[in-house]
Amino acid sequence: EKAQFITEGFDAVLNSGLPPEKLSGALNTILDKRRSAGFMYPNKTKTLGEAKLSNFVANSPSMSSFVKFAGRVINSDSTVLILGETGVGKEKLAQALHTEGTRCKGPFIPVDCGALPESLLESELFGHEEGSFTGATRSSRGCFELAHSGTIFLDEVGEIPVALQARLLRVLQERELQRVGSSETIKVDTRIVAATN
Repeated sequence: EKAQFITEGFDAVLNSGLPPEKLSGALNTILDKRRSAGFMYPNKTKTLGEAKLSNFVANSPSMSSFVKFAGRVINSDSTVLILGETGVGKEKLAQALHTEGTRCKGPFIPVDCGALPESLLESELFGHEEGSFTGATRSSRGCFELAHSGTIFLDEVGEIPVALQARLLRVLQERELQRVGSSETIKVDTRIVAATN
């Protein structure tokens, strides 16, 4: 039965009742494997090419004012926080800021901060060193490093656990980070666009 799942594209079959540390280790191993194979962050050039600020409909005075203001921050490297209800196009706006900005040749890395448990989110954002936790069989770059010279989009940033917020603040202020399990500081040149409802 397990062989059948693997041949149909599954990475692993995990039994219910696994202790949290074993589950976390297994999921990190799968994420590492997918990152190294290029599955996690496919080339988004085609879809990003369509995301432009001019695509936003601006019939009302407040929306026209918003689009005009957004146009002023496109070529800035400033951090942007987008607030709005679910489904209003926050990620499209982030893509437009990237596509039309000076970092358009760099990667656009979206991260759904509300979809991952704290232990995985930390590794996903900051990376980790080999042996830093169960299942960390090799070092891995996090999303901030992967977005170097481009843009990282932190969707649902309000869902980041309090314990990780201090690490995130360091990246926001100093543009440097430490991978999980490392004392080495890594500089990152990444524009940060975040969103929350």
